[in-house]
Amino acid sequence: MLGTLAVPVSARSVYVTTGRLLDVASGTEKTGQCVLVEGARVARVEPCAAPPPGAEALDWSAYTVLPGLIDLHTHLADAGQSADLAVPLKTSPQATALIGAHNAKATLDAGFTTVRDVGTYRGLTDVALRDAIAGGMVPGPRMFVAGAYITKPGGGGELNGVVPNDQLPADMRLGVVHDAGEAREKTEYLFDHGADFIKMIATGAVLAIGTEPGQVELTDAEMRAVVAVAKVHGSYATAHAHGAEGIKAAIRAGVRSIEHASLIDDEGLAMAKQAGVWLVMDVYDGDWIDQEGTRDGWPEEYLRKNRETTLAQREAFAKAVKLGVKIGYGTDSGVYPHGLNARQFAYMVRWGMPPAQAIRAATLDAATLIGHDKELGSIEAGKFADMVAVSGDPLSNVSVLESVAHVMKDGVVVR
Repeated sequence: MLGTLAVPVSARSVYVTTGRLLDVASGTEKTGQCVLVEGARVARVEPCAAPPPGAEALDWSAYTVLPGLIDLHTHLADAGQSADLAVPLKTSPQATALIGAHNAKATLDAGFTTVRDVGTYRGLTDVALRDAIAGGMVPGPRMFVAGAYITKPGGGGELNGVVPNDQLPADMRLGVVHDAGEAREKTEYLFDHGADFIKMIATGAVLAIGTEPGQVELTDAEMRAVVAVAKVHGSYATAHAHGAEGIKAAIRAGVRSIEHASLIDDEGLAMAKQAGVWLVMDVYDGDWIDQEGTRDGWPEEYLRKNRETTLAQREAFAKAVKLGVKIGYGTDSGVYPHGLNARQFAYMVRWGMPPAQAIRAATLDAATLIGHDKELGSIEAGKFADMVAVSGDPLSNVSVLESVAHVMKDGVVVR
């Protein structure tokens, strides 16, 4: 849930010398700064001096150092996207969890120390992966997980086109709802079984057979029921929503964020700004779907819907930036291979977002969206010691974030 994060037990102290230290709140860099890490947290940030007695000296003076990155839209605990629609069904829950462990390591190595995992076909495998990482059993980013998708029968959160949906295993239909009462019950079930937040499929999907991105799927009553239960649990709901009407319905229902927002119109943008709703727009992966999906024989329906939404989404993103709508960094990793998450930075900059704002979207702003900005998202005393080191200056060339030299999570250098 959105409570206090677990703190790894460690008495180790590390004194990190930085070359440039990026203050994501102001978008400025400072030189001559050192970071004292005690255990899992930052103790202080100060002009460099001799390391305190007993502290290990860590020389990152050749690098720009910034907070650990946050991806708000990942699918670590999943089998990944391919031309074979049946892969999620063919992959057991146990195998899915092991694949997730592999994906988690790749994501952490890429500098993403926290992710919001927004759903899996194999329900609750994300919960198991989150807990294994938190327990130190496997390496990976800190995870906040949805548990499953709240979706209508045959909707964008279902594995359509493989077998009749009522023949799918129960763990693949944990969030399928027929009405508002069932939406309430399924939401309670997911929270009771470890979900941190709830992911609703408000409209059709690009990468789901038989659904259209512009089509509204969940009813207003169903979405309001989910949001109400989430609030009781001290949490929130986010909505997968491509189409303009579904986006606006989700905003009216009280969601915290909209995923994709591909076909958002001017009214929807104004509503999002007025309500303080975040947009999490995956403006990179449309190119991956078009290029790799075409090469590998993904369903033509997928490729057609991707062509219909990619440019529209990027143009809407540019409008959202100009209007000052809240934007968080989310990539839909799993559509493309995990570990390439930082490729999206250059796309955000290309479509009108200054580099400092794009980096903030993946650090302090992302931490704010998930409700943990007091513990994550910047390098400050009291926060978790999550840091990455990169060669070059990301404020001048944001693409340097695609190749990180070092990664620290919870005060421990993991790369």
